[in-house]
Amino acid sequence: MHIKPGEITSIIKKELERYENHINTIDSGTIIQIGDGIARVYGLDECLEGELLEFPNDVYGMALNLEQDNVGCVLLGSEEGIREGDIVKRTGRVVEVPVGDELIGRVVDSLGQPVDGKGPIMTEKYSPVEVEAPGVIERQSVKEPLQTGIKAIDSMIPIGKGQRELIIGDRQTGKTALAIDAILNQKGKDVICIYVAIGQKQSTVAHIVNTLGEMGAMDYTIVVAATASQSAPLQYLAPFAGCSMGEYFMHQGKDVLIVYDDLSKHAVAYRAMSLLLKRPPGREAYPGDVFYLHSRLLERAAKLSEKLGGGSLTALPIIETLAGDVTAYIPTNVISITDGQIFLEAELFYSGQRPAVNAGISVSRVGGSAQTKAMKQVAATLRLELAQYRELANFSQFGSDLDKETVKRLEKGKRLIEILKQDQYVPMDVEKQIVILYAGVNNFLMDIPVNKIKSFEKSFLEYIDTHYREITKSINEKKSLDDEIKSKLNEAIDEYKKIFLAELS
Repeated sequence: MHIKPGEITSIIKKELERYENHINTIDSGTIIQIGDGIARVYGLDECLEGELLEFPNDVYGMALNLEQDNVGCVLLGSEEGIREGDIVKRTGRVVEVPVGDELIGRVVDSLGQPVDGKGPIMTEKYSPVEVEAPGVIERQSVKEPLQTGIKAIDSMIPIGKGQRELIIGDRQTGKTALAIDAILNQKGKDVICIYVAIGQKQSTVAHIVNTLGEMGAMDYTIVVAATASQSAPLQYLAPFAGCSMGEYFMHQGKDVLIVYDDLSKHAVAYRAMSLLLKRPPGREAYPGDVFYLHSRLLERAAKLSEKLGGGSLTALPIIETLAGDVTAYIPTNVISITDGQIFLEAELFYSGQRPAVNAGISVSRVGGSAQTKAMKQVAATLRLELAQYRELANFSQFGSDLDKETVKRLEKGKRLIEILKQDQYVPMDVEKQIVILYAGVNNFLMDIPVNKIKSFEKSFLEYIDTHYREITKSINEKKSLDDEIKSKLNEAIDEYKKIFLAELS
């Protein structure tokens, strides 16, 4: 067999033309110190702040401290089996979480991984956990009410779509119950809800998920859980992850309600992380940027302009106080960021007023613009009358002979307090709230014993449903109380009062 040199040359030339030289460069570093969920890595020269880093054993970390000779990282998983000298690779991506409709009805962790045993979440869409908040031009003013179904809040401390309203109070005063009621009340109102549990017991989160499931609220709710047993970095990430999931729907023009339960534990997790990263401590050992931590999270709540679809993200952050001290570091920080606060008082809670809302300290900085005209009409004098009642109640303890006007105000105050009491997990439609508040504010209940107000309210609203359904229908359609509705209301109240008082006697 004779081989021609020309043929060999042409074959070699063709092979050389097809040859592609790929050099894959991976920016990697070496672990120089690891412990307590913190790693220091040498050699990641191009690393970004907040970048996702790949550690051995399929564990990921997040770069937080970019120092001169090393990068301080927090591990988003177990450090078991990871040692000094191991290689860490850059991913080139910041920390992201899955977003989309597929998450609705699921319980996920801070990284968007399912923890409810219902299989993987099939979504292709991801969003960074840290996103810049919408600017002034991209927003519009808060003007649509977001009904919580709680009489004391919808009447005196209204919440609007796109608002940030703080729920603050001591432990065991009903903060979580109030937020869960607000989620339950969104059923059928086309609002997507996100509940973020930070540093809570697993049993507490399981109980909340069961309650939401039983009430049919998981059909429109996402639960993000970073429980007390999880590491500080995962507790730190949870509210940002939940916010990114909510922003996806907001940018689609939908309304979203997000509950952060609670930011006190979030600040504690951030403090633990920062101290381990050797960041200088400030007041109460919190790092200097703990205010920025919460402000950049809560500023992401917004009502977008019509040009951007008009979607909204309403935030209900929760803060736990110690012995009612709202002047502590984290409570004052969050109060100054939010658009008002609902203050729950232990004293009121133990005296039987539930929800234990202190109408004097609680405030909504959006005010009447987040209320329908009908609610404004009935609730206009409510806060003032309650304040006068509290003052007179304190004063009347010292004197026995009171004039008729004072006695009348005290009696009316007692009845208003009874009306504002509400059981857990039974949010009320705004039309029904208006009906019963109208009866209370306009002195219709003065001849009904205080201890019978609750049973009167329940049976009266049932009576309205069966005999005067057009009243609630008209309030819902007109959004205000005209003379025709008022006269029908007066007629219905008088009519039912005769029946009720006859049954009592």
